[in-house]
Amino acid sequence: MKDYIWHLEEVIIRVLADYKITGTRLVNAPGVWTDMQAHGKTRKIAAVGVRASRFITMHGFALNVNTDMSFFELINPCGFTNEAVCSMEEISGEKQDMDNVKSSIKKHFSDVFGMEF
Repeated sequence: MKDYIWHLEEVIIRVLADYKITGTRLVNAPGVWTDMQAHGKTRKIAAVGVRASRFITMHGFALNVNTDMSFFELINPCGFTNEAVCSMEEISGEKQDMDNVKSSIKKHFSDVFGMEF
């Protein structure tokens, strides 16, 4: 399962690189984080989740593209209290074209997992 999560994170890190955003992993903190600091906190830009129960798997990721980050002021995303969240739009300073982001995800997903859509 750890390898699968690593591969999902790798897809997102490569997508972010297409937009000149540095994504990274943190030990014991699944998801993708940015090197950019906000109020002294590392910021999470993508959540990754995988669950297996009764021979059924559920998995996915949530990449904050043009997300309204004000909603996250009311919660502790993923249970982390010392970190903040951010979006591609917030980092780049401009709204991202969702179709372009989706195309980048498909490309890198295919590359990382060695498959075609």
